[in-house]
Amino acid sequence: MLQDLSRLTALPRRWAAALRERRFAELAPVATLFLVAAALFGFFQIADEVLEGESHAFDEAILRTLRNPADLADPIGPAWLEVVVRDITALGSITVLTLVTAIVVGYLVMDRKRAAALFVLVSVAGGALLTSLTKLAIARPRPDLVAHLVQVDSYSFPSGHATASAVTFLTLGTLLARVQTGWRLKAYVIGVALALTITIGASRVYLGVHWPTDVLAGWCLGAAWAMLCWQIGLWLQSRGKIETPPDQPPR
Repeated sequence: MLQDLSRLTALPRRWAAALRERRFAELAPVATLFLVAAALFGFFQIADEVLEGESHAFDEAILRTLRNPADLADPIGPAWLEVVVRDITALGSITVLTLVTAIVVGYLVMDRKRAAALFVLVSVAGGALLTSLTKLAIARPRPDLVAHLVQVDSYSFPSGHATASAVTFLTLGTLLARVQTGWRLKAYVIGVALALTITIGASRVYLGVHWPTDVLAGWCLGAAWAMLCWQIGLWLQSRGKIETPPDQPPR
């Protein structure tokens, strides 16, 4: 009888837990779409400021702060810092991001997750195409206030490194987080993806090849694209179009 009573008292707790999971499942897409809308709003606000020339004072002040006032070709900090920043900025290059994406796609194919591999490839390639088209549409020249410490040959807005790193690392980060069971591991993976994205974008300003608003806009655009792709991926998973991670039941 006591055993039956304990089972009865456990039912409300189970129902409450199930209700919380259901509410989270229902609210998560809404919250994600809200974040996508907020990121896109930020991007268009920055783009409007740039097109109207109202961001120049802010951009110039930041670039000057990062350079020796007596010699704008000399970045602040010790000589080794410039070397470190050059190495960091290379993590957001087309070569490195393509290599990382290819490794992940190859792994998913070998793990018989071909639909997931195709989705990752389309997400990253779509983000790269979106960045290129936006650059051509805005056609903002590179900063001419300070010397460029690395070679560049494309338009400035938005930062390709900032956008592409956000698209690639956040997309791959959310993919890896999906297969982790503990929240600490999930937080670690997402935290690393965010740290890489922020550090790479900041390196572009330090090296003088982007205005700060280029990087801010790149973060907004890249994050919006990554979150949108993540939500689409969950939707496709729930309909069996993309393989479900082994530790997660179909939704």
